Amino acid sequence: MARLRPGVLGNAVDPGWVPTKMGGPNAPDDLELGHRTQEWLAAGDDPEALTTGGYWYHRERQEPHRAVHDEAFQDRLLRALAQETGTAL
Repeated sequence: MARLRPGVLGNAVDPGWVPTKMGGPNAPDDLELGHRTQEWLAAGDDPEALTTGGYWYHRERQEPHRAVHDEAFQDRLLRALAQETGTAL
């Protein structure tokens, strides 16, 4: 999304494996930390939070899988999602 909407800040957040109905009661990550990065990116004025195209885990920028940087893969994924949902970006 960051590539397609250059005027909009767009990031991905990994909340971790948190104890929810989906994660289960024995998930090791802190549920509280799971959403703090999202809040920080959405509402923060920290210069580090005012970046785009990042992949974040507990307020630390991580390097995602290398396929993430493959624009042809990105385009195929967006086409598949549009076909499945009936909503093109």
